[in-house]
Amino acid sequence: MRRNAWISLRPVADQAKRYSTGRDPQADLTALAKQHARRVAQKLGASRGLIFLSGQPTINLRDSDQSRPFRQRRYFYYLSGADEADCSLTYDIERDLLTLFVPDFDLHRAIWMGPTLSREEAQDRYDVDYVRYHTSLKYELQEWLDERKQGSELYLIHESELPKTLPKDLPVNLGSLIPAMDTARGIKDEYEIRMIREANRVSGLAHRKILENIKSFSNESQIEGSFLSTCISHGARNQAYQIIAASGPNAAVLHYDRNNETLHEKPLVCLDAGAEWNCYASDVTRTFPLTGEWPSECVRDIYKLVERMQEETIRRVGKGVRYRSLHDLAHDIAIEGLLALGVLKGEVGEVRDSGASKVFFPHGLGHHVGLEVHDVSEGSIMALGARRRLNWASDYLSPCTLSAPLLEEGMVITVEPGLYFSPLALGDARKQPFAKYIDFDVAERYVHIGGVRIEDDILVTATGYENLTTAPKGEEMLAVIRGSA
Repeated sequence: MRRNAWISLRPVADQAKRYSTGRDPQADLTALAKQHARRVAQKLGASRGLIFLSGQPTINLRDSDQSRPFRQRRYFYYLSGADEADCSLTYDIERDLLTLFVPDFDLHRAIWMGPTLSREEAQDRYDVDYVRYHTSLKYELQEWLDERKQGSELYLIHESELPKTLPKDLPVNLGSLIPAMDTARGIKDEYEIRMIREANRVSGLAHRKILENIKSFSNESQIEGSFLSTCISHGARNQAYQIIAASGPNAAVLHYDRNNETLHEKPLVCLDAGAEWNCYASDVTRTFPLTGEWPSECVRDIYKLVERMQEETIRRVGKGVRYRSLHDLAHDIAIEGLLALGVLKGEVGEVRDSGASKVFFPHGLGHHVGLEVHDVSEGSIMALGARRRLNWASDYLSPCTLSAPLLEEGMVITVEPGLYFSPLALGDARKQPFAKYIDFDVAERYVHIGGVRIEDDILVTATGYENLTTAPKGEEMLAVIRGSA
C-alpha cells in the first residue's frame, strides 16, 4: 500500500506551486483518497458509521452491445481515486479503514478486453487500506452490521445503491453525506490544485495551437478537431465539457456546441474548451479574430470592455472577498462601457436597478472548478447577500440563498465575464419595462459579433490569487495569430 508523506491537506497555493509541470503529473495519481475520507467524516460530524459508495458501472447503450463512454462518478472518485468501472468502496469512520472493492476476474472479458484491475495492482496504485473483490462486499457489510454499535449509521448518497442483501430496517442516513462531501470538495488540497494546474497547462497548449493555425481553418469543426488532437496527444483524453467553437452570431448562444458552420466572413470566434486531467477539470474561454487584427472598432470595443471586466474583477479576488460583489462590479463596468458606446442610455444607477444589463450579460461571473467543471461546494459563490442589488438576479441563479459566502483559501473559481448581442434576447427586451434604457438601433449594429467571453481559472491563496490558466489572451493572443509571438 502506497503512502505519500509529502502531501498534506493544507490548501496553501504557495506550497502547491512546487508541484508544477516540472514533476510527472501522473505520479502520486490518487494520493489523497484516505485523507479525503477523513475530511468527509469530519464534515459529517460523525465518530462512527460506515460510508458506502458505488462507482460508475459498465452500462451498454440501449439496443446495442456497445457500452456507454465511461465517466467515473465524482463523489466516488473523491474518496477512492479509482477511475475504474464497476467498483465500490466503504469507509469505516471509527476504525479509519478505507476499503476498495474491484470487479472479480472474468476470463471472457479478459480475453476480449484485457483483465480487470487485480487486488494487487489496486493495492499498489490506490491510497486505500484494503482491496477486496466484489463478491466479498456483502460479507464485509454483514460483518460491519453484526458489530455495529448503537448510533452507528450507514451513509449513502442514493437509496438505490443500498445492497439488497442487507435488512430493510438498517439505520440508513441518506441526507448527510452529500452536504458533507460538497463542503469538503469546495476547498482544494495541494494534489487537487496540481491536477487542475495540469489540466490548464494542456488546455493552454491546445488553445495556442488553434491560434497558430486559425488563418488556415475554414470551419468551426476544424477548431474542435484541433483542440481534441492536442489534448489527446498530451495525455488528456477526456474533455471537462462539450467544446464550444462558436463563430460570429453563434457566439451569442451561451452553450453552442454544433461546431459545424463556416468561418467565412465571421468577425471572431468564441472558443470555450477545457481539458480534463485525472478527472479534474479546467474551464477556459478565449475570444479572438481570425486574422490577428480586430476587423472593426465595434469588435475591438466589445472585446476591450469584456477584458476590462475580467481584469478588474480578477485583481480583487482574495480570501474573505464576497464573490457576489465581484459579479456586481462586472455589471457596473459593463454598464459604464455600454453607456459610452451608446448601447445603453441613462444613468449607471438607473440602468443597474432596472436590470437592463442582463440582456447583454445574462450569466453569473463564475463558479467553482474541480472534479466537475461546475464543481460542488458548501454554498454557491453566486448566492445573494442581504442587499439584492440586481432585481433580476433570481432569473439565472440556482440555487439562490440569502447568505452570500466569502472566498476561502484553496478555492478554485472561474472569472468569466461576457457580453452578448442575441437577436432573441433583444427582441424580448423590447417588451420589457427596462427597454427605455436600451438604444436598440445601436445594439443591432453589434449583432453580427455574436458575443465575447473571456474565462480563467483562479486559485484563491493566502495573500490573494493565482491565475492557473495559461492560454494566451489579449495582445499576446493577437501576436500568436499574427505569428509574431
